[in-house]
Amino acid sequence: MSVANQVAERFDPFAIYDPETLVASDPIEINAPAMVIWDILTDMPRYGEWNPFCVWAQSTLEMGAPVYMRLVNYANPGTLAPNCEYVCAFEPGRLLSWELPDNEAWPYPARRDQIIEELGPEKCRYQSTDAFTGPNGIHVMRFCGEWVTRAFNDSAKALKARAEAMHRGELR
Repeated sequence: MSVANQVAERFDPFAIYDPETLVASDPIEINAPAMVIWDILTDMPRYGEWNPFCVWAQSTLEMGAPVYMRLVNYANPGTLAPNCEYVCAFEPGRLLSWELPDNEAWPYPARRDQIIEELGPEKCRYQSTDAFTGPNGIHVMRFCGEWVTRAFNDSAKALKARAEAMHRGELR
């Protein structure tokens, strides 16, 4: 089954990508509707208010559009790393993905998927993955897999706190 067909059903990066080169946050249950999570993830100008890893982001979020980011560099604390990836999946309330294509100048392709699974009208599960693809994927995983996992878990916990506060009406 192609990636496009899987997205139409339930996208499962664990079934598509090599587990040796796939980083994943812990799945986290959030007491808020899926669209609250979606609204937070797509409100990129406000990332700096809540996201401890991606502290700045800008994109139109159209398919193929660049996603410009400034990421906290967990490997070199106190610094930010500029990053640019490209939107490759956009399913409101379900899936937001961007990827770094393989190229000669930077042969480290990857795909980031943020998956929202509705568990009920006021509850969902969120998980973020990063698949390091291509021939250098295993090397990228060995170099940064551990800190990317930590960054994704930190972000997921912060997303949960923000979404639940918004759903309770404590934040707008």
